[in-house]
Amino acid sequence: MLHRLKPYWQALLDVFKYQIVTKILIAVWIYLLGRLFQVLLVSTGRVAVTSGDFKFIFTSWQGILIILIGLFSLFIYVAFDINTKIVMSRSMLLGDGTSLRESVKEGFLSIGKFMNVRGIGVILYIALIAPLLGFGMLISLTEGFYIPTFITSVIESTPLYLIGVTVLLTAFLVVGIANLYVLHGVVLDKLPLKEAGLQSKKLMKVHWKDYLKQNFLYILVTAVLLAAVVAIFIMLPMKIVYTLPLQDGTRRILTILFMTAGAVISLFAGLFATPLYIMKMTQLFYSYKTGELLLFEEREKRKHPFVLTGLAAVVVGIIVVTFVMNRYFDEVFPLECNVGIVAHRAGGNEGPENTVAGLEAAYGFGAMGSEIDIQRTNDGFYVLNHDSTFARVAGDDRTPEEMTLEEVKALKVEGESVPTFEETLQACKGKLILFTELKGNTADRQMADDAVRIIKEYGMEEECVLISLKYDLINYIESTYPEMHTGFLTFASFGNTAALNCDYLGLEEESATSDAIQAIHNQGKKALVWTSNERESQRHFLCSQADGLITDNVKQAAEMKTELARRTDLQRIIDRFFGL
Repeated sequence: MLHRLKPYWQALLDVFKYQIVTKILIAVWIYLLGRLFQVLLVSTGRVAVTSGDFKFIFTSWQGILIILIGLFSLFIYVAFDINTKIVMSRSMLLGDGTSLRESVKEGFLSIGKFMNVRGIGVILYIALIAPLLGFGMLISLTEGFYIPTFITSVIESTPLYLIGVTVLLTAFLVVGIANLYVLHGVVLDKLPLKEAGLQSKKLMKVHWKDYLKQNFLYILVTAVLLAAVVAIFIMLPMKIVYTLPLQDGTRRILTILFMTAGAVISLFAGLFATPLYIMKMTQLFYSYKTGELLLFEEREKRKHPFVLTGLAAVVVGIIVVTFVMNRYFDEVFPLECNVGIVAHRAGGNEGPENTVAGLEAAYGFGAMGSEIDIQRTNDGFYVLNHDSTFARVAGDDRTPEEMTLEEVKALKVEGESVPTFEETLQACKGKLILFTELKGNTADRQMADDAVRIIKEYGMEEECVLISLKYDLINYIESTYPEMHTGFLTFASFGNTAALNCDYLGLEEESATSDAIQAIHNQGKKALVWTSNERESQRHFLCSQADGLITDNVKQAAEMKTELARRTDLQRIIDRFFGL
C-alpha cells in the first residue's frame, strides 16, 4: 500500500508549484475578463446582468460577445485546469521527462480539438453537469455549481418533477461514465474528439465496475489519510489544550493557532485534490488499455532548497495570524448575532401560508419581518398568493386575475381566509417589517403604483419593502418613488450587482458569499439571504454579516439565534472558520 502511495507523495511539490502558477495566471485572466465584461455592460446602460434581466444576454451584440468570450474562457480553463494535469500525470507515470512548461504547452494546444459542436458539449458537461453530479473531472471555477434551493424544494415536493430530474441526472451520469476518458484520448493519444469518445466507451464498457471500485478505494484512502492528519495535527492538540489546566487567554491563543493550522491544511488539500485524482485516473487509463496495472516511474530524489524555507514561512504566518486574531478576537469572532429573521410567505412553516395567522405566528417567534406575495384580482384588488393559482393552498386551480375579490375570499387556506394587502398591513403595523413581493402575471407598474399608494395610506413607508424578481419593476419603483424601500431578489448575477438601483439585495444561499455581502454594504445597501431552511445553513448565515435571513423554519432560526448567543470561545472560532 505504501509503495503505491509514494508517487502521489513525490508529486506534491510539483503539483503545488503548478497550482500556484496556474491559479495566479487564471486569476489574472478572470480579473481582466471581469473588467472587459463590465465595460461591455456599461455600454448598454447596465451595471450587472441578473436572473431578472437575463434576456439582454441573447438580444444584444454585447451580450452575445460576453457569451462567446465566456465560452472561449471555459476552453482555456479546461486546458489549464485539466488537460495540463493529464500531461503531467503521463510524465510521472511513464517517466518521459516532460517539463512543467512543456506540459502547459501541450495541454493548451490540445484544446484546439474541442473547437467544434461536440467539443462545446464536452466542455459544458465538465463545467456545468459534472459539478451537479459530484462525479468525474471538474474544473475549480465551477466546482461549486449547484441547483438553487428554491428550485430543489419545488422538485422535491413534486413527485413528477422529482422522477423527471432523477431520470435526467441518471442519464447524465451514465453519459459521464461512458465518456470519462475522452480528454485522455484527445490529450494523450492525439485522437480526434469523436474517436476519443468511441475509445472511452469501449474502455468503460469493459472496466466500469473496476473503475467504480478503484474510485471508491481512492476516496476511502484519501479520507482516511486526511482524517489521520486532522486527528494528529488538530484534534489531538485541541484535546490536550482543553484537558490541561491553562489560563483562558492561553487556551484561546492555542485554539486559534490549531484552527488556523487546520484551515491551512484544508487549503492545501483543496490544491492537491484534483491533480492527484487525475493522476489516479491516468494510471487506470493506461492500465485499461494495456491490460495490466502500470505503476508510476520511480523518481530520483531531488533537493528542494526552498521547501524548508517555505514551510517555515507558513508556520510563521500561522503564528502571526493567530496573534492578530487574538488581539481583535471579538471583531473576528463576534458573539452577537445581528441578522434579522424574516418569515417566508408570511409565517413560513409556523402558520398557514400567506395568511394573517402566519404573520402572527412569525411575530410570536421573534421574527423581524415577514415576506409575502401579492397578486391582483380581476376586479383590481390585491390578495396574497405565491403560486400562479390557488390549487396547492386552497384546491382551486384558478389564478387570482381570473377571480373577483369575493371569490378569493370564499377560499380557505388551512381554515384561514386569503387576506388582502390592506388586511396584511393592518396585521403588521408596529410589529413586523413587511417584505412585499410583487408576484405573478399582474406584477406590473400598475401593481407598483397601487402598492405604493396603499402603503402610504397606512403610513407604513418605513415598515414596508417592495421586492421582486423583476429588476425593471424594482428600478421603476426606486426611480419613481425614492422615498420607498425596495429590494431585488436574484439567484444568479454577473457584474457589479451591488450597484443595482435598490435598497436591499436578496441573494440566494450559494451566491451569498462574504465578499458579495460586503460589496452590498459598501454601496450603503442591505443584504438578505433566501431561502435558508437547514440548520447548518441558518447557523452559517446567522453568523455572517447579512442583514436578514428569509426562512420557512422561523422557530428553528430563532432557537439557533438564542443558541449562538451562548457560544463558548471555541464554538465562536469553529463557526468562523467553517464559515470561511
